[in-house]
Amino acid sequence: MTRQRPPFPAVLDSTTMAAFKSCPQKAYLEFMQHWKLRDQSVHLHAGAAYATGIEKARVAYYIDGRSPEDSLALGLKALLTAYGDFECPPESAKSAERTAGALEYYFSQYRLGEDKAIPMTLPGGKRGIEFSFLEPIDLTHPVTGDPLLYSGRMDMMCEYEGMHLGEDDKTTSQLGASWPRQWDLRSQFTGYVWGAAKAGIKLDGFLVRGVSILKTKYDTLQAITYRPQWLIDRWYEQLIRDAKRMIQAWESGYWDWNLDHACAEYGGCPFKSVCQMRDPTPLLEQQFQRRRWDPVARTETVQVD
Repeated sequence: MTRQRPPFPAVLDSTTMAAFKSCPQKAYLEFMQHWKLRDQSVHLHAGAAYATGIEKARVAYYIDGRSPEDSLALGLKALLTAYGDFECPPESAKSAERTAGALEYYFSQYRLGEDKAIPMTLPGGKRGIEFSFLEPIDLTHPVTGDPLLYSGRMDMMCEYEGMHLGEDDKTTSQLGASWPRQWDLRSQFTGYVWGAAKAGIKLDGFLVRGVSILKTKYDTLQAITYRPQWLIDRWYEQLIRDAKRMIQAWESGYWDWNLDHACAEYGGCPFKSVCQMRDPTPLLEQQFQRRRWDPVARTETVQVD
């Protein structure tokens, strides 16, 4: 593959770093050259619409003072608008109707006005719904010399059973005994707790709520995962080491392949077929599109060369 050195990002986030740690070549293709599959994942699309619905319902209830019923109705409308005319694959349960049903199910299990997880009131009086941060880390950009930035956005910061917790809502295809345990060392949440602390907000850990969407039923589980300071410190040290390795890959123009289990994780890497070809350029141009991920705005923009 022809090697051209693309711009190094000014902002890092958990999504970019997870891709790099899984496989540097994947991070290069996805976040440096900005190749994304033309056909968006139904899991990502439905999950984003679901998150939009939950946020709208919470804002309507906790900030605008609407009734639980009106808040849910506004959440459903926002979800369906965000889902739009996306065509759900027939084999998937995450259609617009089923995803909207998941939102109704969520608020039947965690009822507005009865939910023990209540959005925190932050300094200045703002409620802790959709909290975002953008903080410098102790590493400089290889071109500008400015501090590299790390960003994140959590669904909610809440008071729960006497604790201050971040909160994250996830959709999944199934829940089981191992589901709650997968979050204990998840860098996404450790970084969120670090970012909140930078803003002067001490969180004890994270409340993770999952709703499984099947064609015939829904289910839910929640887990609390704690983040003591020593664990946050270790995460930060590793972030710096990983970001240094990313800069070294960028400077050398060589991004390692992880030719092992990473190729088959989470249903398979989208670039597996690319890595199986001596010259992947025709495949990239046919099946992929260049869309730049903005970790601050959490949006993708089509790139026109």
